[in-house]
Amino acid sequence: MAEKRRADARRNLDALLEAAKAVFAASGVDAPAKEITDRAGVGVGTLYRHFPQRSDLVIAVLEREIDACAEAGAGLSADNPPDAALTKWIQRYTELVATKAGLASALQSSDAAHEALRAHFYERMSPVLDSLISAAKIRPDVSATDILHAVVLLSHPVPGEAPGHGRHLVDVFLDGLKI
Repeated sequence: MAEKRRADARRNLDALLEAAKAVFAASGVDAPAKEITDRAGVGVGTLYRHFPQRSDLVIAVLEREIDACAEAGAGLSADNPPDAALTKWIQRYTELVATKAGLASALQSSDAAHEALRAHFYERMSPVLDSLISAAKIRPDVSATDILHAVVLLSHPVPGEAPGHGRHLVDVFLDGLKI
């Protein structure tokens, strides 16, 4: 019985994280908890048992997305030539930043509450990007941190520009990396 509960708890946690990801994308991180729990098919108590504060849920969703992006690096390297793998990974990272407005703010914030998220971000993303960079032919004076920061900065919305404008700017940046 205890194993079933653990499996149920894992399923509930996965359902909550997937629901929160979708709800946050559609309605923002301040969406009502009920909207998340309804989508996940669980009760509000289950949400608060896993995530006592809203910030806990937001951070868990962001960490999960960071992990997925980082894990994509190996597959892209295996399936593509080095330059293409780097480009495809940066495009995936750009999507992460562009669709998770809270991520860019959290990474640039001096708020101590975001320190663990920043540490997780750099621990997961930097090694993947270092590996992709070392295999690709790009300017030698560009580091993984340079790329991570540039994409965040280029992905900020620009008043009067279409939402995809940041992706265009990242494409221009990618062209400038090539040697």
